[in-house]
Amino acid sequence: MSDPSPPPDAADIMAVVDEAVGGIELDPAEKRAIWRFTRRELPYLWSQRTSYFILGSYRDPYLRRLRAVQNELTKQLGAYPFIMGDLLELPTDRLNTFDIMFSLLATYSDYIVGVFEKESGGEAPELGEIDGPPYFDKSYVFPRDYAWVTDSNLESTQHVSQAALEIVFADDLSEDEVKSKVDSLVDRAQESGLDIDEQNVWDLIDERTDEQTEPATYSWVHLNKFRKFELHDRCVPWTTEDELRTAVDELPSPTPRPEWESNE
Repeated sequence: MSDPSPPPDAADIMAVVDEAVGGIELDPAEKRAIWRFTRRELPYLWSQRTSYFILGSYRDPYLRRLRAVQNELTKQLGAYPFIMGDLLELPTDRLNTFDIMFSLLATYSDYIVGVFEKESGGEAPELGEIDGPPYFDKSYVFPRDYAWVTDSNLESTQHVSQAALEIVFADDLSEDEVKSKVDSLVDRAQESGLDIDEQNVWDLIDERTDEQTEPATYSWVHLNKFRKFELHDRCVPWTTEDELRTAVDELPSPTPRPEWESNE
């Protein structure tokens, strides 16, 4: 089998790789592995389809939500949504393979989509990668149960949903106490002028209790990063998988571009 030849934009690609590996010198076998990866995977990102690099946890049940986002985007004509775990992995024992693959895919994708449900796991450092240059301007985050911390917990339906779930999953409350507290919460929200349907809140509670899915919790660092995206209108909170599927509509629609055009 002949060695893979350098792909289009070879110099730019190697600049991305050099940054990812911290400037260390690559041996010939490592270069061949990188060329093979770029020859196989990057043409999809250079094609006329709009590419969406989907980030998040690969563990069950979180992977199911990544597939839900991928499936929703696949329905859009001209979209190429993908998950890094499905792609060819670089066969090298010495290099920081994840950093190389992530940097290449993030650089040449049109958009980056992060789905978050917890503060631990591989998706945590991914959030740290996309909250600044060079990826921030094309990144969107979808954090489950996220609501920015404010003096009032009733500033949005998301705040009310989060507060209701925290009440339901409290260990020391009886069923009657839960109902009383949730009803009071909704009443206060409505009295403050928030347009919220009490039945929708209870439907959410029923779904999450059936799943036994407690409210997602995040560190202060995570909340601040989500807030940064929120201030730029690129943070879309969700509470159920159906809401996540609907939220995908917030992403930019596919826009065809000339074949082999680089993003840079």
